[in-house]
Amino acid sequence: MGRDAPTEEKSSITPRDRNVTFERGTEFVVPYVEKNISRCRCSQCPVQAKSRCAQSEVKSAKQALKNAPAGEVPDPENVPGVYCSEGPAPCQDLDFDRQCICSSCEVWKEYDLKNANPNNHFCQHGRAT
Repeated sequence: MGRDAPTEEKSSITPRDRNVTFERGTEFVVPYVEKNISRCRCSQCPVQAKSRCAQSEVKSAKQALKNAPAGEVPDPENVPGVYCSEGPAPCQDLDFDRQCICSSCEVWKEYDLKNANPNNHFCQHGRAT
């Protein structure tokens, strides 16, 4: 069965104290899971390159990932990225005039985010739907 094949089943994960169900066509497309966090390129994006806020969060996120209990992920507010999954960046000093690199991201490719709304600058516009 292909990734986009219809199914009656829904998969769910429980990151921290949240019970979130992910299903294409609902409010979530990209699961907020360790695999996607580790492949995310948001912290390397030119939009965030000169952001003191984002760069500071990158450092703390690495530590948060390292300290997370096995099978769990840090709270999204502690991870500067995976905006396609979680929503816009809290940092106010991002440069949205710079070219984003969403299309070079493996998460973007795997979840076919070129067809998502929005399909770029998730750090500004929020999660993919």
